[in-house]
Amino acid sequence: MNTFLTFLGCGSSMGVPRADGYWGFCDKKNIKNYRTRCSVLISKGNNNILIDTSPDLRSQLLRNKIKNISSVLYTHKHADQTHGINDLRVFFLKNKKKLNIYADKTTLSYLKNNFSYFFNDGTEYPAILNANKLKSNFSLGSKKELIKFRSIKVRHGKINSIGYIFANTAYISDCNELSNSNLNKLKNLKYFIIDCLRFNPHPSHFSLDEVLDVLKEIKPANTILTNLHSDLDYNILLQKLPINVKPAFDGLKMQL
Repeated sequence: MNTFLTFLGCGSSMGVPRADGYWGFCDKKNIKNYRTRCSVLISKGNNNILIDTSPDLRSQLLRNKIKNISSVLYTHKHADQTHGINDLRVFFLKNKKKLNIYADKTTLSYLKNNFSYFFNDGTEYPAILNANKLKSNFSLGSKKELIKFRSIKVRHGKINSIGYIFANTAYISDCNELSNSNLNKLKNLKYFIIDCLRFNPHPSHFSLDEVLDVLKEIKPANTILTNLHSDLDYNILLQKLPINVKPAFDGLKMQL
């Protein structure tokens, strides 16, 4: 059974355009420059695994006609990765059972403190989520739909973020540093999906030149750039990239 990955969103924390309509250097006539906040769906049969609940989750699910979510993985606690969590409620109402989410200790603490009503039964609304501490190696799904994951801790400015390795693919949406140990785990992948915020350096995200340096080390067959800021016009960026490196765009679907 084939495994697919869909980019629900590939934009940076404010999206493109921003809420005030600012497009930056992006050509607004190119639909591939319209970017919602970062999130992806990994699917194998009926096993639909969501990575991050971006503030744009509702529109992302509607646009991609996603009717069900099996489980949710989180990369880190920042608002652009977590604050769409309310849109998970529909899946509890639909399936009559709690949805399992997986995150590191810091992110789980943040979610439980700020969205406590999802984890604790209230007088009017029942809890809808089961919180699970993330393991280094784990599997989600069953039988032919099972997907094996490996989680790795990466640096994202002053905090850590989680990258996920699965189906000879790595997804690292927020990162500015990879240790030698991580580089060894990421070598010779079929797909390497990596944070590439802008051309100029940034204290918590990779720049394009930094990504290209990483690619020399790990040599993936294909690389997809995500977390793209309004500095990065799709076509201009594409022209600067090696043939096996491409920018993501919202709605891009790949067979892994």
